[in-house]
Amino acid sequence: MAQRLKTDWILFFAILAMVFFGLLMMYSASSVMAELKFKSTYHFAFRQLAWILVSISLMMLLKKTHYRRLAESQVAFTGIGLVLVLLLAVYFIDSQHHRWLRLGGLGFQPSELAKPALIVFLAFFVSMRQRAINDRHTLLPAAITVGLVTFGVVVADLGTAVVLAATATVVFFVAGLEWRYCFVALAVALLGVVFFVVSKPYRLARIVGFVDPQYKIISKFDPQGKIKEHVQKSLVSRDTKYQAQQSKIAVGAGGPAGLGLMQGKQKLFYLPEAHTDFVYAVVCEELGLLGSLGVLGGFIVILCRGIRTTVIAQDDFGRYLALGVTTALAVQAFMNMSVVLDLMPTKGIPLPMISSGGSSMLSTLMSLGLLLNVSEHAG
Repeated sequence: MAQRLKTDWILFFAILAMVFFGLLMMYSASSVMAELKFKSTYHFAFRQLAWILVSISLMMLLKKTHYRRLAESQVAFTGIGLVLVLLLAVYFIDSQHHRWLRLGGLGFQPSELAKPALIVFLAFFVSMRQRAINDRHTLLPAAITVGLVTFGVVVADLGTAVVLAATATVVFFVAGLEWRYCFVALAVALLGVVFFVVSKPYRLARIVGFVDPQYKIISKFDPQGKIKEHVQKSLVSRDTKYQAQQSKIAVGAGGPAGLGLMQGKQKLFYLPEAHTDFVYAVVCEELGLLGSLGVLGGFIVILCRGIRTTVIAQDDFGRYLALGVTTALAVQAFMNMSVVLDLMPTKGIPLPMISSGGSSMLSTLMSLGLLLNVSEHAG
């Protein structure tokens, strides 16, 4: 008898609620800028809606396609290979930012595609090698693959690279990776982060601006001011605290109940990237503490359903697939909200399902389609 599938409706409707709430807040945050630049308050909203419709269609397709069909070496390695090729191509095609592949008026970030591709690869590889997870024949190819993908992403997008590395770490840890290898991986990751932060003045400026904005501590170790000189090579980096300051003003102005939908002030060219990386600040200002807790609650619901799916999954591949998707989503959401609340240095990473961005929406809903699929077959 064929297995009777049961959709996780709590997870499904939580995803849809977050997506369309995000569309509403994105419209509120972008309408003024859209009117001034494109003569239509709906410009960004319509573009986001188009991406949402495409992304939901792909989510439903992945929801209906049995996830075990992805548990093939051809699928796992083809996905990773495609991502590596696209990351290499975007490095040369977008020579200034190394982020965008553009075709006409459409743009796509290959770094976003790296998330579902790496999650599928990790689930396949770890489920195949779980009994020998601490063997060098497992660790070496895994380290090379994760390292190549992370390196390809970190050149232009440190935040996404951190999400990828964190996801891989959690999956391998749950699979039984020994603590000594965890510490080695952590040390290598920290060295990599330090190198790529120092190599870009604007990244170093964000860290310094967060930890020591007046250079009081740094001046004790660097009396000649070489670090300050390096940081200020970028004109943009001299005002690195501006976004965080404006974000905190927006959060504080919201109070318990907010100023009201569409009534926020910080989006009126005070808060940069109001409809992308800092849309959570607009939520806090316009809907107050209640709205901000509502968004947090939405992510907690998805996190809990993801953990539940991880626990009840019928096979190792499904278990690690659910774990990877849940970890990536939770880490990215936590990082974005922490930046908005000035709990972490500023980094360009969108809030999943809420921020404007077609690549992020596509990547997120594709991943959540996989999570829904695993949940459906585990019920």
